[in-house]
Formats: sequence, C-alpha cells, structure tokens
Amino acid sequence: MKIVVTGGLGYIGSHVVVELLARDYEVVVIDNLSNATIHVLYNIEKIAGKKPAFEELDVRDKAGLASFFKLHDDINGVIHFAASKAVGESVQNPLLYYENNINALVYLLQQLEKLPMARLIFSSSCTVYGQAAVLPVTEEAPIIPAESPYGNTKQIGEEIIYDVCKVRPHVKAIALRYFNPIGAHETALIGELPLGTPQNLVPYITQTAIGLRDQLAVYGDDYPTVDGTAIRDYIHVVDLAAAHVIALERLLHTDAAANFETFNIGTGTGSSVLEVIKTFEKVSGKPLNYKIVGRREGDVTAAFANTDKAASVLGWRAKYSLEEALTSSWKWELAVRKVTF
Repeated sequence: MKIVVTGGLGYIGSHVVVELLARDYEVVVIDNLSNATIHVLYNIEKIAGKKPAFEELDVRDKAGLASFFKLHDDINGVIHFAASKAVGESVQNPLLYYENNINALVYLLQQLEKLPMARLIFSSSCTVYGQAAVLPVTEEAPIIPAESPYGNTKQIGEEIIYDVCKVRPHVKAIALRYFNPIGAHETALIGELPLGTPQNLVPYITQTAIGLRDQLAVYGDDYPTVDGTAIRDYIHVVDLAAAHVIALERLLHTDAAANFETFNIGTGTGSSVLEVIKTFEKVSGKPLNYKIVGRREGDVTAAFANTDKAASVLGWRAKYSLEEALTSSWKWELAVRKVTF
C-alpha cells in the first residue's frame, strides 16, 4: 500500500517513515525542507535499508499538491505532519500558523476527497484541551478556547476534518492528540534537530548540556504544581511513531467505529520541568545551567493523558520511560555534534 507522509523529514515524521518502511509500506515523503534537511532522507535509508520516494513540495502550494495527487493516483493513506508547531512562536506570529496549519490541511483534504477511498491520520495535539479541569485528560474532556494560536489551529483542523468526514463517507480519519514527544531513534541517526533556537524543552536541555546554549530558561516557577514548574506528559518519539502506524492500520484494515475518531497518545504520567532537568542530569551525568524566568504566554499549568482509549481500541501503550527517552535524546545530540564525554 502507498502511504504519503507530509512533513516526513521532520522530527516525528521521519520516525513514522521508518516504522512504515519496516512494515513494508510504499512510502512517499512530502517536505518543503523548512525545518528539516535532505540528509534525514539518507539516514532513514540507513536505518530501514530502503529509501522512501521524496517530493520537495510545500503543501500550501495548491497547484503543486494537485499535480502531486494526479501523479500518485493510487494513494491508500496520508499521514499529515506538515505544520508549524511552537506555542510561543504562534503567539508572536499567528497569521503564519493559520496559513500554514489551516490552508495546507484544506488543500490536502480537497485532494483526498477526490480519491475513491481516503484515509487520513492527522497530527493533532493535547493543546486542543487547553487547561483541562480534570487530569489525566480523556478524549471526552470539553474542548475549551485554546490558549494559543497553535492550539487553535489544531482545534480548527479537527473540526474541518470532522465536517468533511460527515458528508464524505469514503473519507475516514483519525486525529492523534499527542502530548510532548521527546527522544530519538536508537541508532542516533534521526532525532529532533530544530533549525535555530529550540522551542521545545528537551532539545534546549541537550544543547545547553553540550555547550551550544549558555543557559536554559525555565518559564515560570509559580505554577500550582509540586515544584512550581509546568507539568507535561513526555512520550518517546518511537512510541509515538508506532501509534501512528497502528492507527493507520485501523483505518486501512478494520471498520472504524466512526468516520472520524480521536485518541490521546501519551504515557499517562506528568513530569514537571524541574523533574525533567534532574532526570536528564542523572542519565547524562551533565549538570545543567538553568535560570527561572517569567511564564511564557500560551502555556498551561499541567497536561497529561488518560490513554485507556488508545489501549482498548488500538491496543497501544507507551513502552519507554522518561529516563530512556532522555538517554536517547542525549545520545542523539552527541552524535549530531560528534562529541563524546
């Protein structure tokens, strides 16, 4: 079966491509290389023993996307990652996020609905819940106004997909609402490598530990949590990648309960920023220079998942611990910089 992965050279996308190739899917990667490099394609080949087809394309290019689908008229499914993803950046540049995350999705769905059978896995986020009143959060939690434009694009994205699936029975989709991906592939050939200043905690930690950053900023120590820092559910990217493939196989090979379904993908355990820092120091042996600064606009106090639905319906649960994920992140950072301690 032929599966298209948009943003397939990005952090999560590349790990999903590896999982798909391991299960003998024919994979076509679309990426505009705005937050990835072509070297990822060759490292995927080193891991998988085969290279996916690659098309350099921006999904916001409506005409280019239409041409792609004419060329690949035998597509069985699409996993959609091509989007901007930083909460803080979205607050500062909302129009970029609405253009990149909403327009691209609409153009993609316009092509999918032309297919005789369309299957879509949507990269959603726990940000759709905002600050949930009850933790761990379930899929039944109310969707409240988003705390950031990024979160809003994920809410709107799910609504758009739901509306399409409702009137186009041949279109089926699953939105995976995942929490905070960290870690890297065990080979240290692919991992999180943000271009410019990291927007996420763990790459900022590893870059500080290796000396690329002078100091790690911890945004706020006055949250109502055990140590005053924000709490998140940190999931190993390899666990997350496996969830995408399992969800895709549900769409391809079984009669899903509804045309549109949602699943939380996380570990079910919340860890504070300071807990992550201390755990990293333990597994790496590297002390971190960090400083408490003011809260970052758009951040919620705490978010961690109830994953019972994913376990019961998909048969998926996270396997890796926080320690294992952070160890792989550090191994990846060392490999990228070609440094040993």
